[in-house]
Amino acid sequence: MSLKDSVGLQGHLHHLQLLSPRPEALAKFYGECLGMKVSFSQEQCLCVGPNRAIIIAPGTTRTLGFAAYAAADATVLAALAGRLAKAGVDVKSFSTPLFNPDSIQFFDPDGNCLVFGLPRVAATPVATGLLPARLQHIVLGSTDAARMLAFYRDVVGFRLSDLVVDASGGLRTFFVRSDHEHHSLAVFQADSNRLDHHCYESANWNSIRDWGDHFASIRLPVEWGPGRHGPGNNLFVFVHDPEGNWIEISAELEQVTPDREVGAWPHEERTLNVWGRGVLRS
Repeated sequence: MSLKDSVGLQGHLHHLQLLSPRPEALAKFYGECLGMKVSFSQEQCLCVGPNRAIIIAPGTTRTLGFAAYAAADATVLAALAGRLAKAGVDVKSFSTPLFNPDSIQFFDPDGNCLVFGLPRVAATPVATGLLPARLQHIVLGSTDAARMLAFYRDVVGFRLSDLVVDASGGLRTFFVRSDHEHHSLAVFQADSNRLDHHCYESANWNSIRDWGDHFASIRLPVEWGPGRHGPGNNLFVFVHDPEGNWIEISAELEQVTPDREVGAWPHEERTLNVWGRGVLRS
């Protein structure tokens, strides 16, 4: 496929909120698993580490409360708000402890809550000795991936990097980006609308090994991997948190240029993992 995408959005995934019936217990897990400092306030738990943060609030297990993207600057944030309003998307102000007060909130066609804002300077965590892992992307399941692609590409302004299509040409997965990395969001065709996983980008192959050793030290089994994805060409391992949320540690994700052509991949196991077994969720 030789399509090129011309709409752009500058920003990156900054933090997210997960819902849980036992927020404190889940927060303690993330503190141990990902080296985050955990604090408790107003019935929610804030887990913050170097370049990674999660808010855990009361609610239904394995549910995304919101995904918060840091806009590159105030001009980018204002342009996004304007595009959304022009498209008839309901935009509201939003408060999260890691962003400035002028953040905005809106919902995608599946009802997922997206927040865009500018990070608070004071919210930048002090680096620790734990392994590097920067919160980098989320993946969603959708009953209408084509509708979601139109929204995120044409309205929000993510750039399209790659598509996964089935034998009849039907869309099964898309990968979109908001900066120089291959994707900061992906959506696959599924039988329900849901959060699939969230991912942390590490340094290299050796760091994947070191994360595996860390998981072993806390008796957390690797559920999938190590492997290499086709789209994005990144190395990966997956683990589960105690409530069954997928967590990915990735490394060496493809860096792209603005004029990169959109790629098309077949819907098969080797697209998910060029080294072998693929966990097909769509």
